[in-house]
Amino acid sequence: MTLLSPPRLETQSFTDPKAAWAHIAQIYHRNCNFIRDHLEGLSRGDVPTGRVRAFYPQVEVRSTSYSKHESTLPYGYLHTPGLYRTTVTAPDLFKGYLQEQFAVILKNHGGTIDVGESETPIPLHYALGLRQHVDGSTLNALDIPLRDLFDAPDLGNTDDEIANGTYVPPRGGPYPLSAFTAPRVDYSLFRLAHYTGTDAEHFQNFVIFTNYQFYIDEFCRIAKDHLKGSHEVYQSFVEPGNVVTDNMLRGGGVSGTTPVRTPQMPAYHLVAERGKGITMVNIGVGPSNAKTITDHIAVLRPHAWIMLGHCAGLRNSQELGDYVLAHAYVREDHVLDADLPLSVPIPALAEVQVALEQAVEEVTQTEGIETKKIMRTGTVATFDNRNWELWDQTAITRQLSQSRAVALDMESATIAANGFRFRVPYGTLLCVSDKPLHGELKLPGMASDFYRTQVNRHLQVGLRAMEILRDQPAERLHSRKLRSFAETAFQ
Repeated sequence: MTLLSPPRLETQSFTDPKAAWAHIAQIYHRNCNFIRDHLEGLSRGDVPTGRVRAFYPQVEVRSTSYSKHESTLPYGYLHTPGLYRTTVTAPDLFKGYLQEQFAVILKNHGGTIDVGESETPIPLHYALGLRQHVDGSTLNALDIPLRDLFDAPDLGNTDDEIANGTYVPPRGGPYPLSAFTAPRVDYSLFRLAHYTGTDAEHFQNFVIFTNYQFYIDEFCRIAKDHLKGSHEVYQSFVEPGNVVTDNMLRGGGVSGTTPVRTPQMPAYHLVAERGKGITMVNIGVGPSNAKTITDHIAVLRPHAWIMLGHCAGLRNSQELGDYVLAHAYVREDHVLDADLPLSVPIPALAEVQVALEQAVEEVTQTEGIETKKIMRTGTVATFDNRNWELWDQTAITRQLSQSRAVALDMESATIAANGFRFRVPYGTLLCVSDKPLHGELKLPGMASDFYRTQVNRHLQVGLRAMEILRDQPAERLHSRKLRSFAETAFQ
């Protein structure tokens, strides 16, 4: 078929990050509008005379030298002379992020940021966005498959080869500039809205995952208390359905509609300026959900994520309510085996470990040996079988003993491994809720008392840890342990 495309815009070179971003936004919005206009025409009966196609913006930079740079940041470095390239989407959402990446690259390497149009088509689904209504009945009445006229998402453009370190670029480039292509980012932006019930724009750079709703209930209570008290940092609180409650300093208004059905993994956002607030997601139980949600949040390039949840204590010396700070993981979750081989170690990140330990000391008002009495640092085993207790105890006990594991759960290793895979600083602080190997199972009354007394303090520790991490400079938080020797320049 004849292709219908907007006039191709010439590639332009920039030394100003803001101007480079503005040209990206111009290309993106013009091309998305081109696709949307043809769809609206089709809904009125105006059938396009050819296949409608418009392209994502593309960013290129070049390195001409092996010279080292003086930046202490672990990103913004072009590892080899040659051409680097990536496609870009949602420039309004990523405005601050893109401008920062451009500024770091220009500072380290000089040269220019070259912005033009790529050869990757924007699928109709992603050009429409989340808010545009389509008159499906009118389009169906035309009896013309939309794929005959518009591009659909191509899964060949959405794999994680770059992030996994398995992509082999041609010699001399183009090398990948970002871990995620534009179609991969768009795919996740749509999935995030579906799974969490909130739009990507509300997600903050510091993310807490939990596996119990009562942690979320407590987070909601704390967040709304902050806003009623005119908190000086947090501006608003966003709940599923994009229900926004503003700080009293901003009027204290509430907007949005609570969804009829609770989303699969509801997200809640305590919003601060420049994304420095805290997002909390109830991922439910199991490694599959843990992988799914971190696969998608990773494209937002958060500064840190941690797991706060319950675990089985494996040592008789532990008490119900004690904390476990993970410094290693036994990966029996299996959901990441194809993406990250078990031979790859998942290191503890000192910056996150220190923040979590400091937060425990502050919230519990203990230090030194007193902190050690209520918090054990050690290996956490993550299994994909919730009823592991029903296995042959000889085999499972041997494995757990040999690994020196002190706790067992179903999500922590998955979240840590995906943090490692996507270069997002990660950590785990669990709370012992039972000791099945030692005959201590919660009875109904015991469980209620345990949850009532422990959830608030555990959550306070997690929130305080995120505030400590938030106050650290990026060059300290983004550990070089997460970067390979041939790394993408974007964070």
